[in-house]
Amino acid sequence: MSRTVQIRTPIPGPRSQELLRRREAAVPRGVANVAPIFAAETRGATLTDVDGNVFLDFAGGIGVLNLGANHPEVVAAVKEQVDRFLHTCFHVTMYEPYVRLAEELNRLTPGDFPKKTALFNSGAEAVENAVKLARRYTGRPAVITFTHAFHGRTLLGMSLTAKVSTYKYGFGPFAPEIYRLPAVYPYRSPFADPAATARHALEDVRRAIEDEIGPDKVAALIIEPVQGEGGFLVQPPEFLRGLRALCDEYGIVFIADEIQTGFGRTGRFFAVEHSGVVPDLVTMAKSLGDGLPISAVTGRAEIMDAAQVGGLGGTYGGNPVACAAALKVIEVMERDRYVERAQAVGERVLARFRDWHERFELVGDVRGLGAMAAIELVKDRATKEPATEETAAIFKRCYENGLILMKAGHHNQVIRFLAPLAITDEQLDEGLDILEEAIASVSRTR
Repeated sequence: MSRTVQIRTPIPGPRSQELLRRREAAVPRGVANVAPIFAAETRGATLTDVDGNVFLDFAGGIGVLNLGANHPEVVAAVKEQVDRFLHTCFHVTMYEPYVRLAEELNRLTPGDFPKKTALFNSGAEAVENAVKLARRYTGRPAVITFTHAFHGRTLLGMSLTAKVSTYKYGFGPFAPEIYRLPAVYPYRSPFADPAATARHALEDVRRAIEDEIGPDKVAALIIEPVQGEGGFLVQPPEFLRGLRALCDEYGIVFIADEIQTGFGRTGRFFAVEHSGVVPDLVTMAKSLGDGLPISAVTGRAEIMDAAQVGGLGGTYGGNPVACAAALKVIEVMERDRYVERAQAVGERVLARFRDWHERFELVGDVRGLGAMAAIELVKDRATKEPATEETAAIFKRCYENGLILMKAGHHNQVIRFLAPLAITDEQLDEGLDILEEAIASVSRTR
């Protein structure tokens, strides 16, 4: 097997060190960075930095590059559109790629009913507009969100997001009428049976709706089928189905946040499909554009049409270049069976993760859906104390040896797998070998 990773200089190398000095002087500290390197070129599942070091990428731009970095057909579609025009603003002069992408998303999302789609720039914008539509449609103010959720960094997105220390500390006051209820976290549940955990969580949701909020006050419920930043927490199908039933009972709009889980990542085009639940609205972003900024809200036509003329939009929403990229992403994913590839990648990754769980006490839990997989690291399996420092040490060793990773979880104790689905089996095994060596090294020194 030919080796992909090529580390020519210590990490960070001299050019990266110089750029780090410039970055410190010019960019605020609140803008976080995972690894102390600067990209010069990306291809597929690899990244070359400014010092010539070649890394394997298990982060995928935080789940953005499912199709792989710089996919040649996406690049060609972008160049073709750039030669035509860069921008008109859809609200001023319309263009066909926006309409065609809306048609494609109406086709792809779950549900056999009339749908419509509005395009935006980011995941947070999609979430904001989904909530706006739910409130306008129902005439109600309240929104239910969940523990461990991440829905963006705007005021409403931040209000819906759970993690205070990183995303919310000192930024309040937050948006009103947001109610946070327990999601399902099987590894840390007091119930041994996952089904019992789901039933208990559903009882909490019903109690809150009926006794604390009021059914006639709840506009929407928003949930990630697999909670991303929260630690890749797979919400059980019975929990999602129970939430859908509650929404039907009380006339609540069910919003599936598929921003990280969408576009094949979990082995279905959308993660909610695993449960058989049909949401009223779906939010999308990330891998929709394979690196170009674009997001969408797709849903029931009557809800999407609830806003008054001018109530939805933005100057750059559904930019024609980003639309061209997204249309090509959908075409390639369907033609080349990326959903099936996600299943195969996920099986390979989870098999290695389960082996590590058997061999390393540090690995407390293995979980995932398709190629959205993670391990949670703990200092002690009995107490389940988060291994935050050990996780940081593993990350440092990995990027020094040519592997880029992402953390997750409330205590940054979860290692999540978000490599491009275009990664080869050889590259995948090489990256997993680097991660295994790092885990073994840290485990030996505990």
